[in-house]
Amino acid sequence: MNLLSSTTVFSFYTMLSRVLGYFRDILIAIFLGTSIYADAFFVAFRLPNTFRRLFAEGTFNAAFIPSYTSEKLKSKDGGKKFADEVLTLLIFGLLAIVLIVEILTPYVVYLIAPGFIEDDTKFNVAVHLTRITFPFLAFVSLSSFFAGILNSENKFAAAAAAPIFLNLILILSLVISYFFKLDYALHLSYGVSLSGLIQLIFLIFFASKFYKPSLVFKNKITQKVKFFLKKLLPSIFSSGVTQISILVGTIIASFQSGAVSYLYYADRVYQINLAIAGIAVSTVSLPILSKLIKNKKNNQANNIQNKSLELSLLLSLPASLALIVGSEQIVNALFGYGSFTENDIEQTSLALMYFGYGIPAFAVLKIFANFFFARNNTMTPFKISFTVVIINVAISVLFFKDFGFVIIPIATTLSAWFGVVSYVYLLLNKGYLKIEPNFYNKLLKIVFSTSIMTYVFHNSLNYFAKNLTYSSDYKILYLLFIVILIALLYFLICYFLKVLNLRNFKTN
Repeated sequence: MNLLSSTTVFSFYTMLSRVLGYFRDILIAIFLGTSIYADAFFVAFRLPNTFRRLFAEGTFNAAFIPSYTSEKLKSKDGGKKFADEVLTLLIFGLLAIVLIVEILTPYVVYLIAPGFIEDDTKFNVAVHLTRITFPFLAFVSLSSFFAGILNSENKFAAAAAAPIFLNLILILSLVISYFFKLDYALHLSYGVSLSGLIQLIFLIFFASKFYKPSLVFKNKITQKVKFFLKKLLPSIFSSGVTQISILVGTIIASFQSGAVSYLYYADRVYQINLAIAGIAVSTVSLPILSKLIKNKKNNQANNIQNKSLELSLLLSLPASLALIVGSEQIVNALFGYGSFTENDIEQTSLALMYFGYGIPAFAVLKIFANFFFARNNTMTPFKISFTVVIINVAISVLFFKDFGFVIIPIATTLSAWFGVVSYVYLLLNKGYLKIEPNFYNKLLKIVFSTSIMTYVFHNSLNYFAKNLTYSSDYKILYLLFIVILIALLYFLICYFLKVLNLRNFKTN
């Protein structure tokens, strides 16, 4: 397997999904803007979508793949029995959670958006929409189980492609609502749950080649499954620290009108890079890393860790600088249409800029957590993540009154960098990571390439400034031209400096 090529496959489908997600969000921005209905839908979508990211974007796999791989290495039958037991528990656990939330929805909405209680209309709409969207949680969590089966076989395409259905169906919901003059927020919510069901059917079909599911009913949970469950809860918290931080941010932002929407749109932009630099790299590297550590091939495992970290920085550093330098132009070109006003652009771009400072940290946190997960250690990442969230919440709550919603991306970024420093200290101290001599040389080359790219990007934005104004009809085309130009420039420089080379990322 090649880390770069597998990441490229995963990233291709992820990028396709995110591009469709952009079209989805631009339609939402046009039809709903930052209205109370937009805020209500985003809150209703935030909770199941946060769980989607927690389960589907590596968290479930972080606990499942090492255990499943270990059992499968012993015997295929043992691997299947373990998977069957986990699937049975997952189904009944999810049914219970969905049932409880459907009954207690008003209390759930109050917890995640307490500011809505001051507006009866907004609160009631959010409750109604949350009841419609929440079954998505069950479908997408079960989908992550089958994605884990595929990933353990080094098959990444289907799992990466599955989220495309969400965006396609939501786009279709908006188009149908427009032509038939239906309620946009309501039909978006129905589309969310329908897309979850389709994703699940899609992944079951592709996973059937490697695993035929069976439900297992036992009076007692086996020790192997107990060990897995013991790892699962800490891994959900630790791998999903960014998503938990966003959820906390949504709760705090609900006290400021429009702030939930500003954070949502900013989140949509920076998550594109995080999906590639963090999620894709960590998802692809975890199965091979788990096998190497299980077989006590420590030198090869350390080599994979260095390559994962290098590839993550190669992809996240240029994105970070690009968002810091061009946040306003990017938000304007992507969302500056219809009901999305110039003030909305200013506020959203401010959030995006501060998120931009944290992109390398958000990505690297996922990579570092993998180094512990592959060793069946989920408690250390849990402790670090818990501290990160506490710092994030403390900064946000203490300074929200003075700075408004913008303190939320600032707090998220600062706490993420604290997490990175903590991981580096513990990894080096425990001997889990040994930095290879050529890593620093490649890092310098990445920084050099990023500097040139940023300089060209800044000047390109200035050169095309008149074509990137709010009133420009073709601003998205000019932005795409600039982004493609600087991306090609960056990767060409990296190629000539021998940082971007297929052979460098071979894992065999």
